Amino acid sequence: MDILSIVGIVLALVAVLVGAVLKGAGLHALLSSAAFMIVVVGTFAAVLIQTPIKVFKHAFAILPWVFRPPVLKADELIARMVEWSHVARKQGLLGLEPSVEEERDEFLRKGLQLVVDGSEPETIRSILEVELDTREAADNRAAKVFEGMGIYSPTLGIIGAVLGLMAVMQNLADPSKLGHGIAAAFTATVYGIGLANLLFLPVANKLKTVVADQTHVREMIIEGLISIAQGENPRNIESKLSGYLH
Repeated sequence: MDILSIVGIVLALVAVLVGAVLKGAGLHALLSSAAFMIVVVGTFAAVLIQTPIKVFKHAFAILPWVFRPPVLKADELIARMVEWSHVARKQGLLGLEPSVEEERDEFLRKGLQLVVDGSEPETIRSILEVELDTREAADNRAAKVFEGMGIYSPTLGIIGAVLGLMAVMQNLADPSKLGHGIAAAFTATVYGIGLANLLFLPVANKLKTVVADQTHVREMIIEGLISIAQGENPRNIESKLSGYLH
């Protein structure tokens, strides 16, 4: 569980709600069904127009990574690959076949199977890097869905404010409605800018960080498997892969 993400969301809500009270606007000033429709619904509409359905589904599939990122355990992976290198040196590459069947991680299992099959190191690298690049690109496209929301919501907030001011201008003959009308108009701006900077953009950046971490570990896996295929000394493999932990 990523505690910082939870704390960040809570502090964002506290900052806006308490800030509204301290500024004298009150919590009721933040409640506006019109602003919600224009900003929130409008933002999702804009993103739906620009995003393929597969990317949109994938974006919400990886959204839980913000709070519960995949457990990588790079140090444990290094220990396992060093152990595999010992097995390979004693029993040959075919001795790793039971490890292939036990491996749950799809990427690692595929790479280990290539090693067991006796594939050339460059072939292993080429096949795994294609999958690595494809996964990274797909995950980053999904993260950019939330980045897109962060780009569109402030603009839609301005649209909401303009529409609110247009309604105010139609009631200039009644001064009693001006103050409330202007305040309601700017609620949409608060929605747009607040959601962009306190939710959408931070979520996109957190997801990109998780994707980068996964890519880093998979690059380590590729180097480890190639080293095993080349029959390198287990101590040298451990020293090489330990550099990925820093």
